Amino acid sequence: MTLDADYRHLRHDAAAFGPTRDVVAVVGPDAPAYLQGQCSQDLAGLAPGQAVDTFLLSPEGRVEVLARVVRTGEDAFFLDTDAGHAEALVARLRRFVLRSKLTIEQTGWTAVSVRGPRAKEWPGLGASVVAAVDWPGWGGVDLLGPPDEVEVPAELARSGGEAWEAARIESGVPVMGREVGTGEIPAETGLVGRTVSFTKGCFTGQELVARMDARGSAAPHRLAGLVLEGEVDPSTLLGAGLAPAGAGRALGRVTSAAFCPGLGQVGALAYVHRSVTVPGRVRVVGDRIPASAAPWAEVRPLPLI
Repeated sequence: MTLDADYRHLRHDAAAFGPTRDVVAVVGPDAPAYLQGQCSQDLAGLAPGQAVDTFLLSPEGRVEVLARVVRTGEDAFFLDTDAGHAEALVARLRRFVLRSKLTIEQTGWTAVSVRGPRAKEWPGLGASVVAAVDWPGWGGVDLLGPPDEVEVPAELARSGGEAWEAARIESGVPVMGREVGTGEIPAETGLVGRTVSFTKGCFTGQELVARMDARGSAAPHRLAGLVLEGEVDPSTLLGAGLAPAGAGRALGRVTSAAFCPGLGQVGALAYVHRSVTVPGRVRVVGDRIPASAAPWAEVRPLPLI
């Protein structure tokens, strides 16, 4: 299908894309207590089949992994994160195990994601774990399980990567290696409300998160959307910086970019300095962008549509 056709399915019907996630199993009698001390989200009341989003932080409070935790039994959990980042998740989970009685292993599971207004009601979907997804403008389900047990009906449209990336950017959904997991503090990501509990006990990296919340401190940067003006090659924008109208210090960096049919323009996600007014305008500058052709971009809150 074409970009426009793929995009229409994602926005107005339903479409599948994948594999999208890596899955790690944490099992053992000490698994509940250990994960409760490592995850920023409260897992104590999580019943089998329920899932929550969480950060796994460094001791200094920096984001190392954004993951989802699914409880599958009294002492059994699956944690899934964006495809290609299982090693980072496993390494972070194993770092403080010491003598805890549990195992942490990457599974051979796959993950197919289905998005769109009809995604949750599409007949015939099946998997060991069917996890609901409710990001703004990005609803649907993730089908997690062994490859031979993930059921995706043949009549369900398959999305290409271009449309998937465009819809993700428009909805402001972060991914590992781009918007998260590269040294951010939680408050910069805009995800604290869905990933952090301020009523649970201690967890690794809690001090910085709690201190900023208690003091009402503004993060140095925040994740925002950009809508580029004029014709711009999205591939030239990745890693580019943001500058004010004239010369001056960098005001942020672009993390993702794609042509977005819903905007009719190139859209992007970027970390912008707290001094930048939202909405506002900045120039995008970088090694792959000629100085004489640095495009303007409108800075908008997320989601973009």
